[in-house]
Amino acid sequence: MESWVFSYLLLPLLIFFARIVDVTIGTMRIILVSRGKRNVVPFLAFFEVLIWILAISRIFQNLDNPLCYLAFAAGFATGNYVGMLVEEKLALGTQLIRIITQKEAGPLLRALREKGFGVTVVEAMGSNGPVHVIYSVTDRKRIREIVALVRQFNPNAFYSIEDIRHAEKGIFPAPVPTMVRPRLFRRGRKGK
Repeated sequence: MESWVFSYLLLPLLIFFARIVDVTIGTMRIILVSRGKRNVVPFLAFFEVLIWILAISRIFQNLDNPLCYLAFAAGFATGNYVGMLVEEKLALGTQLIRIITQKEAGPLLRALREKGFGVTVVEAMGSNGPVHVIYSVTDRKRIREIVALVRQFNPNAFYSIEDIRHAEKGIFPAPVPTMVRPRLFRRGRKGK
């Protein structure tokens, strides 16, 4: 009876949770590679592969157990979802927001500057006439603040957001107080 419980209940659950962990780590590793965080990526890669080897070895030891296959696949799918949630909560990185508005940009610019955001404004010609193009570079954690201000001052403004791998020598708002981040995730900026 104990052997059945282990083989058909506990083992598939262990494989399922191992896959969630290794795929979540893999998702974070890929994101950190794209952000140039080469000091932490090798550690994540080591644990990702170690957990994967442990999970796949249990499957090879239990080839006659289809629940292990299902647990492996379900853990992979769930791990992708969990990895995206974790990445969204961490909100690592720097982003550029580009705002294009036909409306007078003065009130929006003042509000952004009052909140400490650095902004650059360019007068341009759009399809339907003159526009203002506003650029701001900020931590990803604060991008929602800018979007809220855009919607408040000009709900019809067009905006786009892009990830930036590296930025320095600009006006960057003070970081939002959060839990203490490990040194591996900190990013120093020059020219504050």
